[in-house]
Parts: sequence; structure tokens; C-alpha cells
Amino acid sequence: MSILYYTLNNVVFTNFALYSTASIAKMMCMGAFTLTKRFSQDAFANPEDLTLARHHSSVVTTNDPDVERVRRNHLNDIENIVPFVLVGFFYVATNPNRDIAYWHFRIFFISRLIHTVCYQMPLPQPGRFLACAVGYLTTLSMALQVLFSTRP
Repeated sequence: MSILYYTLNNVVFTNFALYSTASIAKMMCMGAFTLTKRFSQDAFANPEDLTLARHHSSVVTTNDPDVERVRRNHLNDIENIVPFVLVGFFYVATNPNRDIAYWHFRIFFISRLIHTVCYQMPLPQPGRFLACAVGYLTTLSMALQVLFSTRP
């Protein structure tokens, strides 16, 4: 009989679904935040977007510091959240200890929130670096457990 790991009856999968979806929603919010920042700064990257500018003197720019800060934060989310979700699916299939899995998921999500706060405020280093590193190491820990559990 095969075990169904990807069902809402599996509490590890349920927690993974919660935290991965929350992480993805957070990443999507960064896209909306980038758009909001572009409108507030009249910093549009494409000529056809200038029709949306508040000031007719606006010009195409890809180097507005405020927009670029949000955009880099969003890119960092993409670079970290996508691997977390992909590795997490394999991790759930290893039937990990429930409590350890919960903490992996929680720590990752909280690290991404802290990273964003550190990036957008901006707070001095090493806060942002540590927040990013914690999330990265969490995903790496899950990846290593998948690799070790799938050895022939």
C-alpha cells in the first residue's frame, strides 16, 4: 500500500502548504510593491508606460534607487522562495519528523519576512545577510535530508 504524503490529512504537508503559500503570497506582494513604488516615483522602465505617469516631464528610467531596492528585494525572494517550495515538495515525501518539519517551514517564512524588513527600512548589515542566510540554510537542510534519504 502506498502512502499519500500530499493530502490535507498529512499534517506535515498541511503545514508546508500553509508556509509555502504564505511565502509565495509574500513574493507576489513584492511585485505589487514594486509597481506601487514605480507609480509613486514616476519611474517607468518602458516608454509606453509613460502615459501612466503623473508628471508629463517623466522619462524612462531603470535606475531609480527606491524602485531598484524593492526590485532587488523581489528578485531575492524569487531566488530563495522558488527553491524552498521545490525542495519542500521532495522533503515532505521523505516523511520527516513533524516537529522538525514545522520548524523548517516556520523559520524559512519568518526569515523571509525579516529579510524584507531589513531590506526596505533599510537596517544596517549584517541583519539582512543573516536573515537571508537563515532561510538559505533552512532550504539547504531540507535538501540534504532529501538527498540522504534517496540514496540507493
